[in-house]
Amino acid sequence: MKTVKPLIDDDGEVRELTAEDFARFRPAHEVLPLELQKVLGIKPRGRPAGSGDTEQIAIRIQKEVLARWRATGKGWQTRAAAVLAAHAP
Repeated sequence: MKTVKPLIDDDGEVRELTAEDFARFRPAHEVLPLELQKVLGIKPRGRPAGSGDTEQIAIRIQKEVLARWRATGKGWQTRAAAVLAAHAP
């Protein structure tokens, strides 16, 4: 096993980092405990998980209709889904 040179010398000086050093680096969310991540304000990346009872689909809707739904403000997708559910056969 190859030994790794310490990053800091006896005087507390940081040595110049090499390509091998950078290759060993990992993102903070992979190596830090969750409690410390919360204290540091590190948030999970990506989209939050859905509720599990919905499914993402692609649907074509007229631009004017979509614009009117979006104009109703935050939560428009939920309201649109409720209207579709009320009119489903």
